[in-house]
Amino acid sequence: MVSIGQTCLDSKCREKILEDAAVSDSKSDFHLRFMGEDVLTQKAEEVGEVTPEIEKLADDMLSLMYEEEGCGLAAPQIGAPLRLVVIDCDYDPSSQTKKNPYVLINPEIVELSDETAKDSEGCLSFPGLSVEIERPVGVVVEAEDLEGNVLRYEVEGSLLARCLQHEIDHLNGVTMLDHLGPIARMKAISTVREKMQGDAAAGAANGAEGETATHSAERTEKSTEEK
Repeated sequence: MVSIGQTCLDSKCREKILEDAAVSDSKSDFHLRFMGEDVLTQKAEEVGEVTPEIEKLADDMLSLMYEEEGCGLAAPQIGAPLRLVVIDCDYDPSSQTKKNPYVLINPEIVELSDETAKDSEGCLSFPGLSVEIERPVGVVVEAEDLEGNVLRYEVEGSLLARCLQHEIDHLNGVTMLDHLGPIARMKAISTVREKMQGDAAAGAANGAEGETATHSAERTEKSTEEK
C-alpha cells in the first residue's frame, strides 16, 4: 500500500491521465445528472476490474469536470452507478494552475477526525446551490488507482478533505440535501429548481436537454412533498 498524504499520482500516471483526458471529447454517452434523478440516490456498485471502458469513463469524467470547472465528480453524477471518483482541488481555470488529477476506484473512508467544521459546498448536480455542511476536518481514504495500486489518502483541514467526503457520499446515494434539516432542504430544492428552470428556458432553443433538467427538478419536488 502506498501512503500519499496530499500528493496524488506519480508523475507518469498523472501525465497519462491528462493526455487521455485532453483527447476525450464531448461525444461521450454520459452526461451530467441533476437533482431528482434516481441514480443520485442509489448506492453505487464496486468496480470489479479496470477495463478499457473504465479507463475511458475516468477520462470522460475528468474532461467533464474540467469543462464544468468543478473540483470533483462521482460516476453516478453522469449516470454510471459505479464506485469511481475523480478529483482535482489544485487546478484553478482562472489562473491556469497545473492540473493535478486524482482517480479513485472503490474508495472507502477508513477514518474520520473527531474535530468537525462547517463550510460551504456546491455540486455540479445541484446547480445554483451553495449550503453550509458540517464535516470532519480530517479523513483517511483508501482506494485503488487505474494501475491497480492501493493508495491511502491522509488529509486534514483542506478542500481535498471535504471533497473526498462529498464525492464518496455520492457513491453511497447521499447528496447535499441529506445533510440539511427539513426547512433548509425545501429551500435548497426551491433554489435548484428555479436555477434549472431558468437554464431550461434560456436553452430551450437547443432541444430537449433543458426540458430534462426541468422535469428532473419537478420529480424531486414531488418526491420531497410525498415524504
